[in-house]
Amino acid sequence: MKLGFIGCGNMGGAMMKGIISSGQVSGDDIMTSDKSEAALKIKKDELGVLTTTDNVEVAKFADVLFLSVKPQFYESVISEIKDAVDANMIIVTIAPGKTLEWLAEQFGKDLKIIRTMPNTPAMVSEGMMGMCPNSQVTPEDLKLVQDICQGFTLTEVISENLMDVVTAVSGSSPAYVFMFIEAMADAAVADGMARAAAYKFAAQAVLGSAKMVLETGKHPGELKDMVCSPGGTTIEAVRVLEEKGMRSAVFEAMKACVKKSRGM
Repeated sequence: MKLGFIGCGNMGGAMMKGIISSGQVSGDDIMTSDKSEAALKIKKDELGVLTTTDNVEVAKFADVLFLSVKPQFYESVISEIKDAVDANMIIVTIAPGKTLEWLAEQFGKDLKIIRTMPNTPAMVSEGMMGMCPNSQVTPEDLKLVQDICQGFTLTEVISENLMDVVTAVSGSSPAYVFMFIEAMADAAVADGMARAAAYKFAAQAVLGSAKMVLETGKHPGELKDMVCSPGGTTIEAVRVLEEKGMRSAVFEAMKACVKKSRGM
């Protein structure tokens, strides 16, 4: 099986690294393209993949083709490669806002297309990816792509009307979490903790809390209540977070993210 990646930035690089590390595909069976020869050299040296500046060469090489470029480049890239792809290939996209209908119109023919939304924790093999196949994709095709991606991310098949919600709750949300970690660390520094230690305490608290949600199956509110002793320090901190509108801020941020995604 041959894999192609058009674009080898942070996300494309993370995906290739995870696939190779999992043993699903070797570097010799992956080809990536990019406008930057410097970026290609880094990926070739780091991962042992084949490289080229020619997107069409990648399209002709691949059995499964990942379009890992930014949304604003999709139209021009598809125009460039559409004559080089065929009905046997599986095309995987990662761009917010680019619907299956829009993608089919750009290619101008029936193709197997899987629309996905990964996130940057894929860089440490802890990603989460929503997936939505079109009608040409068989269950076997979908399983193949899920297996390819298992080295760097969990996957969940969803209906297309929820893809923009996935962008808000997963694709973009690491940025919100990083802001939360940074804010907690800044406050700890203000109270005398060394910055390196503050980041470590804050980040590990977020990591452990997320793991508790996933592994215990308990409602986040129940887990929160477990920490909040009557008249204690935690409930006082929670009171201030509620007073300052933490929930509302997160809610409105995600609504804005969904709206932006739908308009792309």
